Amino acid sequence: MTLEPYDEEEVEASDTIIRRVPEQQIVWDDNGDVPRRRISTSLYAKSSGPLEGMSVDIEALMVNDSIIPTEFLTMPVFRGAVSFLASEVRSLDLIVGYHPIKDDPKQPDNPYHGEVWRNTEAKRFTSAQRNGL
Repeated sequence: MTLEPYDEEEVEASDTIIRRVPEQQIVWDDNGDVPRRRISTSLYAKSSGPLEGMSVDIEALMVNDSIIPTEFLTMPVFRGAVSFLASEVRSLDLIVGYHPIKDDPKQPDNPYHGEVWRNTEAKRFTSAQRNGL
């Protein structure tokens, strides 16, 4: 199924957009005074999927279904999650839309899944957009 990027009007400015953090996105950082683990900057880039967006989950959809987001979003593959408001996404000239996952043999069903896309035809998020997220 091909989905064109679009800005979903039902995703309100105050809605929380969640990006899961897989283990491979946590990297060791020797820069600074204290070496530490941190989230890779590549987490804030478009996903490698065919839709050329950044894979996210929409908290309001989970809450409407009485799903506890922290329980739904954390599983062994994901070490945690980061979140931002839809208004913050849009202020970066990005758009957010629904893209539920169903009957995909490569991944489990996820009715709360969405995508964040560039508001233009450019392929990559700009560094300002990645830093803003």
